[in-house]
Amino acid sequence: MTIPKIPIGSWVESVEGWFDTNFGPVLDAIKFVVGGTVNGLAELLNFFHPLIVILVFSIVAYLIGRWRIAVFTLLGLLLVLNLGYWEHTMQTLSLVLIASFISIGLGVPIGILCARSMKLQNVVTPVLDFMQTMPAFVYLLPAIAFFSIGVVPGVFASVIFAIPPTIRLTNLGIRQVPEDLVEAADAFGSTPMQKLFKLQLPLAVPTIMAGINQTIMLSLSMVVISSMIGAQGVGTDVLRAVNQVKTGVGFEAGLAVVVLAIILDRMTQNLVKKSKRG
Repeated sequence: MTIPKIPIGSWVESVEGWFDTNFGPVLDAIKFVVGGTVNGLAELLNFFHPLIVILVFSIVAYLIGRWRIAVFTLLGLLLVLNLGYWEHTMQTLSLVLIASFISIGLGVPIGILCARSMKLQNVVTPVLDFMQTMPAFVYLLPAIAFFSIGVVPGVFASVIFAIPPTIRLTNLGIRQVPEDLVEAADAFGSTPMQKLFKLQLPLAVPTIMAGINQTIMLSLSMVVISSMIGAQGVGTDVLRAVNQVKTGVGFEAGLAVVVLAIILDRMTQNLVKKSKRG
């Protein structure tokens, strides 16, 4: 006796078709806003002379971190410029920043709600497990179905892949606030909003920033995969080098990604350290 196959694939495609039919205008609006924002930021970064942008980034790195990070930012971005990947690196940076901002903007409130409700946490946790274990290539299918090809499905896939750490660590950071401090706030008559913004969030900032750091790194790790669906950037150069078996070109493009990753990682890590000292 043959056991009938459960038509999970058909169910997923039905849901996808229903969503596309009923929320078409919303998806078009999202595509317009997100695509315009990413492309606008990339054009802004490429509008100014690269040396000016490099100098600004180096100053920001110095203000956030230490002089060593500023020196690495200066030398690293000059290397990217010398290798000829400046424009594509700025496109990649734009995609990563917008995907990270969306992930943070959605992830922090969801994490706060999970910290306030155990029932919601029990619902969200399996979803996050699913998002983190599902192969990243699978995210490209609904992204293409909803937004066609281009930079927007790349942002969409990056958000799904990168948002779990922000949600998890925001939830964890708030739950780790000592109970005696929470009880003291309640004893003094603090409202839930006062307790959240004046006690729990300030104490949870270091943990939340650690989640944001991981979100940015995961967004950056999606650049090559996103290039497979038309997202422009350094990932396109890496993918082209793989298809043409050009090891040298692939190494150079990969080096540009590494430089960008180290700069973003060190900056966010220093923000975490400053928040802990604060």
